[in-house]
Amino acid sequence: MPENGRPSRVCFIAYRGNMTCGGQGIYLYFLARELARLGIEIDVVVGPPYPDPMPFAKSVQRLDNQEHWARWFTRDYAGMIPRDRPTAALNPLNLYELGASRLGFLPEPMAFSLRAFRALAARLRRGERWDLVHDVQCLGYGVLGLKALGLPVVTTIHHPLTVDRRASLIRDETFRDRIGSMAFYPVGMQATVARRIDRVFTSSEESARTIEADFGVRPERIRNVLNGLDTDFYRPDPGVPPSQTELLCVGRASDPNKGVRTLIRALALLPSEMTLTLVDNNHPGNDVFKWAREVGVADRLNVTGRVEAERLLEFYQRAALTVVPSRYEGFGLPAVESMACGTPVVACRVGALPEVMALCGGGILVDKDSPQALAQGVVELMKSREARAELGRRARQRVETHLSWRHVAAVTADGYAEVLSERRGRPTSTITSDSPGH
Repeated sequence: MPENGRPSRVCFIAYRGNMTCGGQGIYLYFLARELARLGIEIDVVVGPPYPDPMPFAKSVQRLDNQEHWARWFTRDYAGMIPRDRPTAALNPLNLYELGASRLGFLPEPMAFSLRAFRALAARLRRGERWDLVHDVQCLGYGVLGLKALGLPVVTTIHHPLTVDRRASLIRDETFRDRIGSMAFYPVGMQATVARRIDRVFTSSEESARTIEADFGVRPERIRNVLNGLDTDFYRPDPGVPPSQTELLCVGRASDPNKGVRTLIRALALLPSEMTLTLVDNNHPGNDVFKWAREVGVADRLNVTGRVEAERLLEFYQRAALTVVPSRYEGFGLPAVESMACGTPVVACRVGALPEVMALCGGGILVDKDSPQALAQGVVELMKSREARAELGRRARQRVETHLSWRHVAAVTADGYAEVLSERRGRPTSTITSDSPGH
């Protein structure tokens, strides 16, 4: 182990690894890359959809599954039984995932954690060693198995699943829907695992408080390491002049936590030349179109549909302002992405957004759920092009200083060192301390 107490070799486990499948894929890729640049050997054990090539990793072990839940979600019921290998469905974990998916549960974290436990135990028996295992938002019971083997185990929780469950309950229209929301999220399992492992990393003080309250994790075992951003990608472009009339919002109208309906109502209170670009699903059934018609701003709304990262970057760079009308955020990544591009932000005073805005200094906060407050905030920032440019320059500098993946990796590595220091000197007779073959 290096003199600074940081580990020499870390194994990441993540039940989904691709950067297009959610924040955990982005987190896994960039944090692992920067830790490798710090000299830590990185192994990755990951489920589908798999990450992009990770040449900085010592090894990447893919753990297959039948993707039953994804097929259930897309109503590909016939595809849930593989035609080429129908007997594979009888594998105990595959059968569990099949049954749980059909009953409306989310089986991936539990099943993946058991597969990861089995895979790492086999590698330990062959003589491989890790100083620490870093779980990325899985928190399945198999993670406790790894701890029982004597491995120090930490996890990352950007926000607990209780937040998603509360948002789902708000959307639910029937009693059956509410029962489904209560059953779907494996809150009990994740809370149990989070309370028993060595450390929980999170991305804001707000998330830390929520993890403590909802999962019962002791505050001294939670560490806020912030969240990272690819500041080499999200950057200003002097060749792209900012608009003087275009607002940008990145958020799903279907998620009540994103506050998109409030923003649509605020748009109706703004001067008629102001337009809104919303990065969201552009299916005609999206409620945002109905809301825009109701308040007479349908002709001032552009819903982009799914966009590639390069296109999203262009939206940030050319917008006059980015608006974050959320009712809750465990971090607020669109606000940070915007400020990294030098574009100021109007955000609601909720969740972690006050922390993020204070850290970066690139905009203003307004009251949540208030179209009038949002509209007033936009008007205030639109008064001076020079003031917006200065906010953007300051925010860019602060994002680079505090929220680059390089900085987050260094703080995370120090967190690893704390865990290892706490465990140092503990006697153990586990598989991790035996000689190979004993």
